[in-house]
Amino acid sequence: MTRIVGHVRALNRFPVKSMAGEQLDVAELDWQGIEGDRQYAFIRADNRTRFPWFTAREVPAMVLHRARFADPGKPKTSMVTVETPDGASVSLHDPLLKAGLEAAAGEPAALIQVARGIYDSMPVSIQTSAGHAALEAAHGEALDIMRFRINVIVESDVPATEWRGRRLAFGDEEHGAVVQCADPIARCVIVTIDPETGTRAPRILRTVAQDFGNRYGIYAGPARPGLIRLGDPVRVLD
Repeated sequence: MTRIVGHVRALNRFPVKSMAGEQLDVAELDWQGIEGDRQYAFIRADNRTRFPWFTAREVPAMVLHRARFADPGKPKTSMVTVETPDGASVSLHDPLLKAGLEAAAGEPAALIQVARGIYDSMPVSIQTSAGHAALEAAHGEALDIMRFRINVIVESDVPATEWRGRRLAFGDEEHGAVVQCADPIARCVIVTIDPETGTRAPRILRTVAQDFGNRYGIYAGPARPGLIRLGDPVRVLD
């Protein structure tokens, strides 16, 4: 038995960890996650901890760099271009891009590629319009949902956290992807950075922490590879 709980409103893929990403009409889900998502990352070259990632924590302006695959359908082999805050379009491998990030952070960095994706926890993040509206109501103002870097945004009256432990199916039964929802997503200072200006608003994280137990959206893992398309019906599998 299945029941429709919403429709896919937006699909986002982030080729480079902590940079702005690209909006998709179709996302391919394989056993590692959405193809091409978080495939690249800069690391702090002198960092030997279990969290070596060079992110917007170090350089908030990273969120103003927009990364795209030149060949969107072949992310494992495609070149990646980055639109910088000043409007230039450069290769992700441009040494001047790395040098600029290093100068802003005051420490050396290195670029790595991991085809399976570089995730803090699980590969797919999901939020609903109802879940985001609840945060805006608690915070008292509109918030750009892109600051939360969600992969799949579902138009639904149901908060995404209600799907914890459930399976969600997208689109048609033959080609549509299925995910297994897991835990709500713990949030960090990245959500305080405005994706359009790079400025910080610490009060946002306080609202998430105080009103939602520091959770926003829900993690999911692939349960069946397939496609997720913009506008797809989203069904809970009972």
